[in-house]
Amino acid sequence: MINGYNRTAYCGEFNESHIGQEAVVFGWAQKTRDLGNLIFIDLRDRSGILQLAFGDGTDKEVFEKAASVRAEFVLEAKGVIRKRESVNTEISTGAVELFVTELFILAKSQTPPFEVSDNCNAKEDLRLKYRYLDLRRGEMQNILMMRHKIVKSARDYYDENGFMEIETPDLIKSTPEGARDYLVPSRVHPGCFYALPQSPQLYKQLLMMSGCDRYMQIARCFRDEDLRADRQPEFTQIDMEMSFVDENDVMTINEGLVKRVFKDVLNYDVPTPFERLTYNEAMARFGSDKPDTRFGLELCDLSDLLKNCEFKVFAGALEKGSVRAINAKGAASVFTRKEIDKLVEVVKLYKAKGLAWTRLTPDGETSSYEKFLTEEEKTAIRERLGAETGDVLFIVADSRNDIVFDALGALRLELGKRLDLIPKGTYNFLWVTDFPLFEWSDEENRWMAKHHPFTCPRFGDEDKLMTDPGDCYARAYDMVLNGCELGGGSIRISDTEVQDKMLQALGLSEEVAQARFGFLLDAEKYGVPPHGGMAFGLDRMVMLMLDRPSIRDVIAFPKVQTASELMTQCPTEVDQKNLDELHIVIVKKEEE
Repeated sequence: MINGYNRTAYCGEFNESHIGQEAVVFGWAQKTRDLGNLIFIDLRDRSGILQLAFGDGTDKEVFEKAASVRAEFVLEAKGVIRKRESVNTEISTGAVELFVTELFILAKSQTPPFEVSDNCNAKEDLRLKYRYLDLRRGEMQNILMMRHKIVKSARDYYDENGFMEIETPDLIKSTPEGARDYLVPSRVHPGCFYALPQSPQLYKQLLMMSGCDRYMQIARCFRDEDLRADRQPEFTQIDMEMSFVDENDVMTINEGLVKRVFKDVLNYDVPTPFERLTYNEAMARFGSDKPDTRFGLELCDLSDLLKNCEFKVFAGALEKGSVRAINAKGAASVFTRKEIDKLVEVVKLYKAKGLAWTRLTPDGETSSYEKFLTEEEKTAIRERLGAETGDVLFIVADSRNDIVFDALGALRLELGKRLDLIPKGTYNFLWVTDFPLFEWSDEENRWMAKHHPFTCPRFGDEDKLMTDPGDCYARAYDMVLNGCELGGGSIRISDTEVQDKMLQALGLSEEVAQARFGFLLDAEKYGVPPHGGMAFGLDRMVMLMLDRPSIRDVIAFPKVQTASELMTQCPTEVDQKNLDELHIVIVKKEEE
């Protein structure tokens, strides 16, 4: 109760059914309009805007107080809801207004550094510096409300399906097999460090060994890695794990989660079951393990047509790699030679040495490579690609297939954007399955786990762990939405012998494995149920559901690309006393 009154409703909740009723509202002044004998104030709270009216019949003291109000003053108003003379169809309360009989200025405000409104055009850095003002905007309030609804829907769904929400620690043992850990020094144990969790992975597996059977958590996670539009150093996962299940069980329960969340929050009916693609098929067709299937432009393998080719660019690639292409149907009128040169720069970002092309127009044909081919090779390529007048053919060749896929996958997305092929307002879900179990690291000069060291190999691949790791596939699965990984998981290793082989294949000695993961390996000696799970990136889910361009838009207080927060200016230096207590010495590098 403020000044003897309780709020009767939020500003955005009033409509014509409330006409004649007394009301008390609280909020911030969006803007004021002083017409001399009439004053109007748009009052804003998290639900929307309600017009406050002052004029004939208004107490003189109240009227003078209203005249002193400026943008972002915090107000309390009491009065009667009445019909507006001029209806504002742009807001939900546009048919009514509050004729104010009592007004209280609860707090005054300086002139804000930008207009607090949905049509604000202030730069992002300024909005992030004054994030508390930015979050007052209706657009941002709606995002936070949507995020809340997604979390509530997820919790309700998992609860109805027998899951327990269990919190796992945030101060954990550092297990360096993945992204960089954030480390926390221990005052009590000098020279020792905790790590902040990159995920609750090991703890949720231990919960399965503890007999909890079905676990979920809205988990805070931390990774010390370079930022991108859809990455943050701290983020939130919708995390889950199940016992006595296989891949189909985990995938089915989580299709149900997505169906429930989209219906609850967007009233959108997600069709199930989702399409499934193996990793190899996704790469071959789309050049990506998270393909956007809302449009075509699929990749086409030309390698077999060019096996006897004398063109050095193609012949050299075919010794170990491949030659693949995309036919941009009807794009010759869009992609001039100048525009094609820009596309060359796109593929070079992904280590491709260049981009071969043929442009077929009614006025003639131009090509960067066809003069080096025989007529038979040229004809075979065009036939396989279904080439017609008006098309542009793009080819990437390299001795490394990963470069071919990455470059053409990126080119495909760029073509989709420039040709306006990506439909708005649609959600294409699919599963990508059967990932490689390992990937080779040139930096480490050894095999690394593509997901993590506890992912179960595909049936029949257990014997290859020690002999041919590069030919092992995982019982892993990613849920993909519109070209973004929405979540991922796997069936975990429950056989101690397989787990030992997996760690050996990663080049970890028994001593190193015990030092890093001994607590888990010891637990596995006491009976491990078959189990698996996955985790969704909550921030990314909100971003995709609301079609926002950046993950920063859907986090209340995000970091920028330097991993700093502009509002509080963290990270910052700390007092020497704190460092001494933690037995830490800062060594400053000399500037070059």
